Amino acid sequence: MTYAVLGSGGMGIQYGVLLQEFAHRKVDFIDTWRPNVERIREQGGVYVSQDGEDRHLVPIDIHYPEDYHGDPDVWIVFVKQQQLDGFLKRSAHLFRDHQVVFSAMNGYGHFEKLNEYFSRDRIYGGTALIGAYVYGPGDVNFTGGKHAKAMNMCAYDERVTDLEREIHADFAAATLNPTIVGNFLGMCMAKIVFNSVLNTLCTMYEIRFGQFHSHPGAKWMTERLVDEAYSAAEHAGITLLGTRESEVETILHTAGVAHPLHYPSMYQDLTKGRPTEVDYINGYIARLGRDHGYECPLNEFLVQEVHLAELAYAIHHPDVAEEARLNAEQLAKDTAAALAS
Repeated sequence: MTYAVLGSGGMGIQYGVLLQEFAHRKVDFIDTWRPNVERIREQGGVYVSQDGEDRHLVPIDIHYPEDYHGDPDVWIVFVKQQQLDGFLKRSAHLFRDHQVVFSAMNGYGHFEKLNEYFSRDRIYGGTALIGAYVYGPGDVNFTGGKHAKAMNMCAYDERVTDLEREIHADFAAATLNPTIVGNFLGMCMAKIVFNSVLNTLCTMYEIRFGQFHSHPGAKWMTERLVDEAYSAAEHAGITLLGTRESEVETILHTAGVAHPLHYPSMYQDLTKGRPTEVDYINGYIARLGRDHGYECPLNEFLVQEVHLAELAYAIHHPDVAEEARLNAEQLAKDTAAALAS
């Protein structure tokens, strides 16, 4: 089984490197962020550390979509929701009928986009309680050891196949601790609920998971957000994998025990001046409820709060905002040029 990772940020690098180092699989990496690709090529690989320690260089092969000529069995997709459409368009010439795709991106909306290029029976979704922090181009920190990682996976059409079992075995060897489940939408929704609490609140206040957990009101806030999200799902006819109580327990255990030092990816976007994915997380919950006659005032409020935090960060850190603007502008130009050629 061979793999190629679309989106070589924190999570993409972590999945690919662990598959390469522990499952001994061939893994190629594709990215569109020019500083990342050029730095990795320049230094001959990506620097990887575990919880801030043992920083070392891992040799990897990285490409832009236009100069990649491989034919992997499995695509692993970890791209920001806002960038996915352009990334897939630039990579469309690489997709083959025999290939399958796996994605455990945050939020919801990416599977419909993947379905434009892959049939439902070739799409596998996942959710990952796995942390990574990008220090900068070509420099990634994995948070939480092998026993702290956990992930679920499920076929888009919910059929368990031999191929899914093979992927599962490789993920297990890579210390990702996967579990195959049979409720695709319930699986995805459970992770959205998880992220709607920890990612959002920790981003707004620029704190780690463990710092949130230490707050006396952490359990109270978690219970209310989980309850609203579960009610929205119930109105939409979606059954989540766990109960309200088990979801609260998972969130608090992850924050206080499994990954207390972790900053969420949404926080990383905020502090690098990039738009966050809150519209695909809390915004998705709010839209789901609204579409089925249930209002989600807490999630509606948090969406606006995070967007306000984005604005405030840009005001207080204009140099960061300007660098992010230039990076986004360059990415847009690169994408337009690639699609026009």
